[in-house]
Amino acid sequence: MSDTAQHFIGGAWTSSDRISESVSPSTGEVVGTYYDGGEKEAAAAVDAAVDAFETSDWTRLPHLRATAIHRLADALEARVPQIAAMLSRENGKLLPQTMWEVGGAVEWLRYAAASARTQVAGRAAEVAPGQYYQSVPEPAGVVGIITPWNSPIMLTVRALGPALAAGCTVVIKLPAQTALTGVLFAEAVAAVAEFPPGVVNIFTESGNTGAPFLVESELVDVVNYTGSTPVGRRIAAAAAPSLKRVGLELGGKTPLIVFPGADLDVVIPTLVQASVMMNGQFCCTGSRVLVHRDLADEVRTRLAEALGQVRLGVWDDPEAQLGPLIDRASVDRVDAIVEEAASYGTVLVRGGPVVEGPLAGGAFYRPSLVEVAGTDVRIVQEEVFAPVQTFEVFDDEADALRRANATIYGLAASVFSPDPMQARRIARRLRVGSVWINTWSIVSEHFEETGVKGSGHGTLCGPRAIEEFQILKVYAEADPTL
Repeated sequence: MSDTAQHFIGGAWTSSDRISESVSPSTGEVVGTYYDGGEKEAAAAVDAAVDAFETSDWTRLPHLRATAIHRLADALEARVPQIAAMLSRENGKLLPQTMWEVGGAVEWLRYAAASARTQVAGRAAEVAPGQYYQSVPEPAGVVGIITPWNSPIMLTVRALGPALAAGCTVVIKLPAQTALTGVLFAEAVAAVAEFPPGVVNIFTESGNTGAPFLVESELVDVVNYTGSTPVGRRIAAAAAPSLKRVGLELGGKTPLIVFPGADLDVVIPTLVQASVMMNGQFCCTGSRVLVHRDLADEVRTRLAEALGQVRLGVWDDPEAQLGPLIDRASVDRVDAIVEEAASYGTVLVRGGPVVEGPLAGGAFYRPSLVEVAGTDVRIVQEEVFAPVQTFEVFDDEADALRRANATIYGLAASVFSPDPMQARRIARRLRVGSVWINTWSIVSEHFEETGVKGSGHGTLCGPRAIEEFQILKVYAEADPTL
């Protein structure tokens, strides 16, 4: 292996004409270098994936696929501490969070391996005398996975596992911000002898030529993208001419709805965690706090105090609750949004950039909390992607629902209520893909994740995930004597 992170294409390590640097958002220091790819690497990866799909036994041997995915889980599990540490250095997440991410990805792969053995059968029936029908799921073809930097291992595996289980071959475009993490993941892939060359191909780019190639290529049958809603819209439009299947897991503005009777000793720490987890750079960040008027004064005071006491620190600080944003440009963008919000809302916690002390070299941003009356304002309607929350007061269930559903997003929500029927009643009318009751952001490989409205479409995780990467072929026979 080169000291500069390479691409893994067609079962071989490859370089590019350009070398770029990976910079730590915690310190501003260079972590390492990587070969910076683009359309050339994407095209080579697609060609390798097409060849593997058409010439290898991968598509026809479920037991091979199950074994290979299990071997990948083993290889990844052996590298959890190494990959987690590198991911923390590259994107700033705290080490316990990256350990959870990489360790969780192992379990999601094992679930996918089971799917390779159990979810490849079709059904058959005699629908009329002498007429026999059979439907058989088949792999959809070549899959392009475009992964973001905030959780690159988990979000890659979430699509990679079911795609491989279905029998597809895959091209993964990894983000430049976590290029060195990506090559460690590619090393785990390369360690699996059961993968025929070209079944899994991985390249990294800082620009924007390789990913569009995957979206537009007639040779790519499915594209899975996780990222922002504006980019998701462009991907959907660019994929339309080839009529390929597109899975989109996009942005969110997760409302956290607090009703009278909720245990505030549990709720307040959860609201804080929902803001600072993954440094606020998470599609399900709890960016909107909606509180019943009877509780508003107490929650406002306690939440503001708790957010003001959040400890910032670098990725390996065991006392830290919050790491940096991904880069300085993000700090400037977020601070401008909060500053603008002061013109139409009440700033309860100003937060802001860290400009002095030992953390000043990084992209650190202290939590902010802004109270707003209306919902038609930028800080409510746009995904800020930072530890920034809005505080909104509602009068009754109808008002809570009106506010919660007032954005284009529909990824997730939390409802805090001691009344299970009230929680269910609210959850049923929330226009989101996931609802957490008296908690926030618990996920399982056994159950699906999906979004509605501007948060995208398609299903990942759970038993239905494999169907995103399968086509259904129907065979029919008739007895000519009948």
